[in-house]
Amino acid sequence: MSEKKALHGLGCPQCGGIISIPEGQIVVQCPYCDLCSLVQGERGLRRYQVARRVDRSQALAQLESFFSRSAVARDVARRAQLEQVLLVHLPFWAVWARVLGWIFGQKRVQQGKNVRYDPREVKVAEMMVWSGAACDVGEFGVEQIPLKGKAVEPFAADALHASGLVFEPTGSVSDAEAAAKVDFETRVRDLAGLDRIGQVFVRLVRQRMGLVYYPLWVVRYLYRERAFQLVVDGASGEILYGKAPGSTLYRAAVLVGGMALGALLIVDGAALAFYLATRMDDDGVAGLIVGGIAAIGFGAALMARAYKKFRYGEQYEYRGFEKRKQRRRQSKEGAVLRAREEEG
Repeated sequence: MSEKKALHGLGCPQCGGIISIPEGQIVVQCPYCDLCSLVQGERGLRRYQVARRVDRSQALAQLESFFSRSAVARDVARRAQLEQVLLVHLPFWAVWARVLGWIFGQKRVQQGKNVRYDPREVKVAEMMVWSGAACDVGEFGVEQIPLKGKAVEPFAADALHASGLVFEPTGSVSDAEAAAKVDFETRVRDLAGLDRIGQVFVRLVRQRMGLVYYPLWVVRYLYRERAFQLVVDGASGEILYGKAPGSTLYRAAVLVGGMALGALLIVDGAALAFYLATRMDDDGVAGLIVGGIAAIGFGAALMARAYKKFRYGEQYEYRGFEKRKQRRRQSKEGAVLRAREEEG
């Protein structure tokens, strides 16, 4: 890149040295202190950090709690050898916005045997936060972080580097913005609670984007010469990701229980439904036959899930934030559905 195509005169936020920025480049490195910075337009990209409120001993206490789970091998607490405990600050793209959505579609309404689809218009107005990893996080297993309700502070490079290992961001700002918009629209569709969706209009108000450095405690340990790790939220103390050897007893119990219950549904449940169908008039036969088929399908699915748990349960893997997001989404969907029913 020639000197004419580079911007000069910007000061490094850490040492104050002058940095040249080649045209089209958003990640630059200071030639004096090696600090990497992100640049966006004329004002640059806002950078924040979340304060660490969990210390090393609290992170280790979460490891002991993780070992006590039923899906984890029973002797792991006794045989595990602590290898490393370190604090890392990972960069995450973050978008805050008030999301306004208008959804036009249809809601399924059933009255006895009659089913109809009523046209509905649903409006959604909610503050939402999206986050996504700004570097390669495959080693840590945390793709997103719980930012909603958490206070962010101005980025202080010296304090972060002094407290732990700081990872520098990579990737594209435009890709992060596009991913945030897709996520917001998906949430709007979920909150609408409609069975058929025709059109969706989403607008973002007071949108703000930034780069957030988030504290994570990484606890690594060895079990029978195999490496495992636990990632603890440095702000709240919750477990975000963890790997551990699976419990053989738990796997066997899931397999035996799932196979037994599945076989019971397939054989006895279906047989009972078909038997009752032969003793009833024409009005109830169809329902019982459908119930018998459903029992067979549910039993087969239960047996398949039990086998999968047994087959791949040698290693237990936990992703906390993803499960918590799913529970919140299901709770919101239920609340919206109840509100729509009351309005109807």
